Amino acid sequence: MARGGFAQWGNDLYTGRRSYPIVQKRGLWFSIVGLFSAASILVLVFQGLNLGIDFRGGSEFTVSGVSSTDEDIALDAVAEVAPGQEPHVSRVGTDGVRVQVSELDNDQTNQLQDGLAQAYGVQASEVTTNFIGPTWGQSVSMRALWGTVTFIVAAALFMAIYFRAWRMSVAAIVAMLADVLVSAGVYALIGWEVTPSTIIGFLTILGFSLYDKMVVFDKVRENTVALTEQTRSTYAERANLAVNQTLVRSINTSVVALLPVAGILFVGGFLLGAGTLKDISLSLFVGIAVGATSSIFLATPLDVALREGEPKIAAHTKKVMDLRAGLAAEGVDESVLAAAASGSAQLVPGHHRGHTAQPKRRR
Repeated sequence: MARGGFAQWGNDLYTGRRSYPIVQKRGLWFSIVGLFSAASILVLVFQGLNLGIDFRGGSEFTVSGVSSTDEDIALDAVAEVAPGQEPHVSRVGTDGVRVQVSELDNDQTNQLQDGLAQAYGVQASEVTTNFIGPTWGQSVSMRALWGTVTFIVAAALFMAIYFRAWRMSVAAIVAMLADVLVSAGVYALIGWEVTPSTIIGFLTILGFSLYDKMVVFDKVRENTVALTEQTRSTYAERANLAVNQTLVRSINTSVVALLPVAGILFVGGFLLGAGTLKDISLSLFVGIAVGATSSIFLATPLDVALREGEPKIAAHTKKVMDLRAGLAAEGVDESVLAAAASGSAQLVPGHHRGHTAQPKRRR
């Protein structure tokens, strides 16, 4: 789409001349989100997350200055010293190998250090060792869990106070939890290690997701001020207009955020093999994409589904639909009714059977 065309498209979405029935098709979006969430749960249950050594504890060996980063060399060396171990081997940079195993005693640690040095043809001083106890891993896991829970509770309270509508807060929190669930499912499916950097990435996802939903909900609130004082459109239609009005902003923000993250993911994950860059960039990339999508297709439709259960909103919706049915029976053109519902025009009673639509004036 040309630049002018994209700008015109965005302007049409904002004014309501063009509109996509996103909220109206919320049943479809809920089904898709439910399907992805169920698939993520299955992956997490049957395959699980590949927890890094910081969470499960164990011994870590880093071999530097190797001429070959072949993982099979490390696997054979571990098998000779500690049969039955299931080591995690990864490449570090262009001339390094990291080997992670379960807890070893001092003799096994020294033997594996020498074995790795001999296998890769380097001096023993080029093989560094590091031990992380299970207590430390449990402590890191609990801190990560409490950090996530604290953020979610604080975000829920903030949104409930800011919007003065607990249903918006619930919708946003459910959407954010879906973001984390799907992101975790993708992470588990790929099989990359979950490290503290991954947790930082997930927390960043929550922040981005909250920001995006705040922008959309702020527009929903603006469009639904004095909702019951008019009979042109329902809460669902005003909320759908808000989603369309912020659609271009959501796309632009997501693309701008994804491009540098994609560059970090490619360079860190596939060229350098750097663990920290790879861990945090993958969680960010998946989370930003999922978070932007949920802001459009899940958060606002869920808010509408919750708000339509309110007696006041339900009564207003019925009033609008009854009035619209009466106007249609009088012969008002369907395109006029559709324009009024989308927010691009308002119905003005005529002197005869029909009605006409006049463009809305915006300050």
